[in-house]
Amino acid sequence: MLSKKTKYGIKALTFLARQEGNIPVQIATISNNENISLKFLESILLTLRKNGFLGSKKGKGGGYYLLKKPKDIQMTSVMRVLEGPIAMVPCVSLNFYEKCADCPDENTCAVHKLMIQVRDSSLEIFRNTTLADLCDC
Repeated sequence: MLSKKTKYGIKALTFLARQEGNIPVQIATISNNENISLKFLESILLTLRKNGFLGSKKGKGGGYYLLKKPKDIQMTSVMRVLEGPIAMVPCVSLNFYEKCADCPDENTCAVHKLMIQVRDSSLEIFRNTTLADLCDC
């Protein structure tokens, strides 16, 4: 299931992508327009800033803005920063692999085989979707 952090992060990014001229937008504006708790949004935007998606400007006329063009922001990157592993179980994760404690052999595990297919299908969608696709920018 998608966390609220990721859901709100995507909503905030699409809101920023729709702004004309890539001018800084105050957190309160995003919060009000997207119906996201201000405190929670501050944390999400800080994470996105620290990971190179957003820039920020302090003072009058300040706020957050995209550092890259929407067409250059892949959903795989956003998902991994906000959600963590894309795979539903750790034994099929490409970036966060861990062997399952209850599985003696991944090669014969039916759950492993199924989750590889789910991971690959999800990755295909996330890799081929950019922020521009989500906001029609």
